[in-house]
Amino acid sequence: MTSLYAAAAGYRLLAQEGQLGTNNLQQWIQGNIVPLLLLAIAVILLWIGGRGDNAGVARRSVGLVVGLVALGIAVSGKAGEVGKFLASLIVG
Repeated sequence: MTSLYAAAAGYRLLAQEGQLGTNNLQQWIQGNIVPLLLLAIAVILLWIGGRGDNAGVARRSVGLVVGLVALGIAVSGKAGEVGKFLASLIVG
């Protein structure tokens, strides 16, 4: 039980020094999960297109493009700048 307390104290010390973060997890998600999602989307669209439902592919593609744009904004870290630009289009 004392080793559990020592480990918790060690993690607390790392967190206070700023060495403990989520950068590695974010990089792993961007490097592994995002490409797998894109591959799955492509396979699903090809499968739907193979059945001859081209209108269904077009409908889903519009939604996917909007989702991919949102994903790109989130991953790039430029959400604030994009928001200011969009607000300037409306407000002037």
